[in-house]
Amino acid sequence: MEPQLVADYACHTGENPLWHPMEKKVYWTDIPQGRIFRYDPATGEHEPCYEGEVVGGFTVQADGALLLFMAKGAVATWRDGQLDYIIEELPDERDNRFNDVIADPVGRVFCGVMSTKDRPGRLYRLDTDGTLTVLLEGIGVSNGLGFTPDRRQLYYTDSSARKIYLFDYESETGAIYNQRTFVEVPDAEGEGWPDGLTVDAEGYVWSARWDGGCIVRYAPDGTEERRIKFPAKKVASLTFGGKDYTDLYVICAGGQNKDTDGAGAGALFRLNLGIRGVPEFFSRVGLGSA
Repeated sequence: MEPQLVADYACHTGENPLWHPMEKKVYWTDIPQGRIFRYDPATGEHEPCYEGEVVGGFTVQADGALLLFMAKGAVATWRDGQLDYIIEELPDERDNRFNDVIADPVGRVFCGVMSTKDRPGRLYRLDTDGTLTVLLEGIGVSNGLGFTPDRRQLYYTDSSARKIYLFDYESETGAIYNQRTFVEVPDAEGEGWPDGLTVDAEGYVWSARWDGGCIVRYAPDGTEERRIKFPAKKVASLTFGGKDYTDLYVICAGGQNKDTDGAGAGALFRLNLGIRGVPEFFSRVGLGSA
């Protein structure tokens, strides 16, 4: 099946598509524009629903609100236009912003920040009580994350390193350890950089390719199983959704440069290959543990 255009808001940096299972809608962000959009597949309608401070990524809270990870290290809940800050800023991240994030089975959130001219990126863990812990430092571009189906391992992407790593993960403590390389993307023309990531019900890893114009599906042993081309160079991230989680939503960036980045740059696409995804976990920050 060819990718189907869903909505084109010419996003500069379209990111973080996420299925909201309570609303049965998919949300996504345009990071530098400080905008969030949503799409309802039941009606075919889509709309911008948030405009304000930069949002690098978000999760769905167990109560249905969005948990926004923003510039300056800020974290806030958002529902029906109401923004409530949990963290107003982090002193170490005043010149930075969050990027890709993911909730874990307990409701914590693994949340990465970008590099700045003064310091490489980091990966943090935000616990349900609001405690923030630095897990990794020296990261180039902190990006896509995903859990293995048995919930015992975590995939994590450093785009600058061209690597997707695999860590052992403990749900009891939120600790990650035993870092090793799952996939290294060749530094070759047309390959691009690994960006957003999701894991399907069979345990295969789907990775978006920034400047690679495609998404790639990897088997659990790291071998490439297939790749699907898109009419956009900067394929940024992807997520499964729909009533049976067989709809794969893919967001692209570069909408301000369609002449060079492709007709689909900045657009949201959908395709259905009959491959089932799994629901993402809800975050429970400020709501207590599950």
